[in-house]
Amino acid sequence: MQLPSSGVRSRRGGDTALILALGVATMIVSAMQTLVVPILGLIQQTLHTTAGNVSWVTTATLLSAAVFTPLLGRLGDQYGKKSTLVAVMVVMVAGSVLAATTHSLGWLIVARVLQGAATAIFPLALSVLREEVRPERLPGAMALISGTLAFGSGLALVFTGLLTRGPEADYHRVFWLATALAVLALAAVVCLVPATGSRTGGRVDVLGAVTLAATLLLLLLPISQGQAWGWTSARTLGCFAGSALMAAVWVLVERRVREPLVDLRMFVYRPVLFTNLAGLFVGFGMFTQFIGVSYLVQIPSSLAGYGFGASVLRASVQYLLPATIVSLFAAQFAGALVRRIGTRSTLALGAAAGAGGFASLTVAHDTPASVIGAGMAIGAGISLGYAAMPALIMASVPLHQSGIANGINSISRTAGSSIGSAVVTSLLAANTIANLPAGVPALPAERQFTISFAIAGVAFGLVGVICLVGLRTAPAPQAGEVAGDGAGADLTADVEPGQPGTPADLEAPVAARA
Repeated sequence: MQLPSSGVRSRRGGDTALILALGVATMIVSAMQTLVVPILGLIQQTLHTTAGNVSWVTTATLLSAAVFTPLLGRLGDQYGKKSTLVAVMVVMVAGSVLAATTHSLGWLIVARVLQGAATAIFPLALSVLREEVRPERLPGAMALISGTLAFGSGLALVFTGLLTRGPEADYHRVFWLATALAVLALAAVVCLVPATGSRTGGRVDVLGAVTLAATLLLLLLPISQGQAWGWTSARTLGCFAGSALMAAVWVLVERRVREPLVDLRMFVYRPVLFTNLAGLFVGFGMFTQFIGVSYLVQIPSSLAGYGFGASVLRASVQYLLPATIVSLFAAQFAGALVRRIGTRSTLALGAAAGAGGFASLTVAHDTPASVIGAGMAIGAGISLGYAAMPALIMASVPLHQSGIANGINSISRTAGSSIGSAVVTSLLAANTIANLPAGVPALPAERQFTISFAIAGVAFGLVGVICLVGLRTAPAPQAGEVAGDGAGADLTADVEPGQPGTPADLEAPVAARA
């Protein structure tokens, strides 16, 4: 399958600087999502609030990402990627400054909403790469940018542990670091990213954006709050029912407007559909590792009979940092793997590494070496998966729909992360150790970790099934059918070309298909 390159300009010396700038921006985005995970307890204590209230610090970012990522991806397609990138990054800087200066939970949640909008940076960055980077470098560039997602998420946990150690820990330091990194990324984008020439123009599908946002909000809100609300409560079930209803309304809206936010043919096109399912499962596995391993190693063995009694800092540096480093190195090789064996095989390799790592954690998590080694395998699997999925998306959609297509894939990973967080949290709270000393908080039974790791291993196994079955006969467009007649990098050498329903169908005007 050929990745179209008709929009690529002649850039002999600027590719490296461009990739570096976009990589830094993408790394910051992923860091924003996870940096609060280790300090929720500290925020709760500092602001004198409840665990249920402080959970909105993470929920706000998730919901903001769900609302803004597809909309901003589409705006980038319509009105220019760089201008949209810069605007989003300014919002991210503003949110980081607000989070670093406020002492109010309400304003902190507002700040996290602003930071969550930055999730749109990733699909926008991939769209810029598709237009600006030379074809021979494009697979490696996309793999590197995608790999920074896993790297940034893990690195944020490490920095958070370093900045909040000691008796005078202050969570504001974490957000000041986030502010500094966000400003650095903004400067890099302003100076090094060119204004792309591909703009479709047209009207913004406001009604489609509103109904899609409502659908995602009503879906992700009960997933993130189900543990606090109760999974069978009226609020939880009502939100799920409302999400299904709004999804039907959204489909009706998109079928009737001339310029829809999402071309529904692209949304259900087989390679895109199954790649989004893979994103859901990989996101699930990533957060299961972050939360499960971080919690496991902090369990005091003297009380529970398992765990290592690690501090937040030690959990981040000793147990999570090795997986983070491996994920970055894996991203370096992912581009070569995509070129040599194809995206489907690269994704399958990542699925095998992730499934193997979780299988190892399931049967052996009683020594530091076993936990660290399994985490490194999982980190490599996540990085390879993140590298392969954007390439599959890019090779399957027209150039002018790159932003929205990768935005939807980002949302699938975000949804998977949210589900993973909810599942692990619920499992750990469902069965606790009896007869603990007075004053000791509840500790989960060891088998709850075993079940969590086993489920995550199954999730990666399902990614492998998707590669073998769902993507096995993915159709490939002929030259010129997607976005031009230029030759591109062979990204999917292991899929069967010539099937009906190529992305050329997606190029037809909406009015002509009505």
